[in-house]
Amino acid sequence: MTQRPNILLFLTDDHGQWACGPYGNREVSTPNLDRLAASGVVMENAFTPTPVCSAARASLLTGLTPSQHGIHDYIGMAFDREPWLADERTLPQLLQKAGYRTGLAGKWHMGNEDTPAPGFDFWFSVGNAYPLFHEGTRDFCNQGRMETFNGYTDDIIAEQAAKFIRADDRRPFFLVVGLFAAHSPWRGHPERLASLYRSATFADIPAQETWPSDEQGAESLSVDRQHQREAQIQYYAAVSHIDENVGRLLEAVNDADRHINTLVVYTSDHGLNCGHHGLWGKGNATLPLNMLEESIRVPLLLSWPGVLEEKTRRDEVVDHLDLFQTLTEAGHAELPVETSYPGTSMLPLLAGTEEMGAWRDVQFGEYGPVRMARSSEYKLVHRQPNGPHELFDLKADPRESRNLIDSPAHATVAQRLSGLMGSYFHRYSRPGKSGTLGPNLPQHNMTEAWRS
Repeated sequence: MTQRPNILLFLTDDHGQWACGPYGNREVSTPNLDRLAASGVVMENAFTPTPVCSAARASLLTGLTPSQHGIHDYIGMAFDREPWLADERTLPQLLQKAGYRTGLAGKWHMGNEDTPAPGFDFWFSVGNAYPLFHEGTRDFCNQGRMETFNGYTDDIIAEQAAKFIRADDRRPFFLVVGLFAAHSPWRGHPERLASLYRSATFADIPAQETWPSDEQGAESLSVDRQHQREAQIQYYAAVSHIDENVGRLLEAVNDADRHINTLVVYTSDHGLNCGHHGLWGKGNATLPLNMLEESIRVPLLLSWPGVLEEKTRRDEVVDHLDLFQTLTEAGHAELPVETSYPGTSMLPLLAGTEEMGAWRDVQFGEYGPVRMARSSEYKLVHRQPNGPHELFDLKADPRESRNLIDSPAHATVAQRLSGLMGSYFHRYSRPGKSGTLGPNLPQHNMTEAWRS
């Protein structure tokens, strides 16, 4: 078996796959992500299991669906101090048990930010103050002690992450870096970066799109349409700022002489609409909640020198549940035998030892009472219990503008996807934790989902 690598996991907030150089964006400047992609593998069809912050992060770090771990929405950082994952064995816990030195720098967003979560040797979190600004003075939790720092939040996070990487400890490390410059508010980013986009065309954002419902979430409504261009400028500046800090930490890996055996992963908790479909935000940019492509597609770049072939692009449908399995296998971690995990390790794909035809061809997702089954051609969205339901032909209608759910010609397709969806969530749900159970479920903020 391959030697255990160091694992550097970038888990960025609200970075849509479309807003990334390696995925073809023609204007956003991401030179470090471009180099990272060139040094390894780009997963062309990577998805989040759920298009909202806390639930998505919980799925990545537990390897479980929201209907297994029970977190179905964002967790209010300012007031919710519950240990939401106390009953689960998380990725840092599993890797720590396998001999890793483990760390978090940045956003946690799965309960109390002011106390280190189990499984982490190093903890530097943004604290429970919600990120309503990107530059200024704020409190961070540094190893359980609240300390005040001033500057751009992501720069502060990257500085602490670099200290963890450069520490004089030769154990393999696992580090989660939670950057969130791309999260709202879309203002206040470095002008030296915003100025790069003052003349941008934003041609990669489809223009003049409208959501078919008049009901929009507050995050979407928070962007005044008269100032949408400035918000787009600020979002691109945020992505470039994230890219700078990715480069800063890749340099720290090199300086620590760890680059030869470090698996670097860059992904985001979920995607984001920045005017797409006339919306701003993710799955809760609309009411009812959505499963739009821009909400569910995420970047997923992986680089591991000597193990993963350079300049490789893979078309398989993968998600964060597969990433969990990939990282546990790479780190030689033992999984609880009593747990039913939905994901599959991507290592055979990444190493080129598994044929594309052997991989699954349907992606599943959920957001509370909303469930999705998506093939390469069609996407079925069920909203329990009464709809509205949707069926889109992704080939003929990639902008998801024509709902075919009542089309007799598509009844067989809808029935097939519905059957696959039912089988999947029957297998990967736990009693009392399914997102379809309604308001008595121990889920968070579902009735105010648009506020995240």
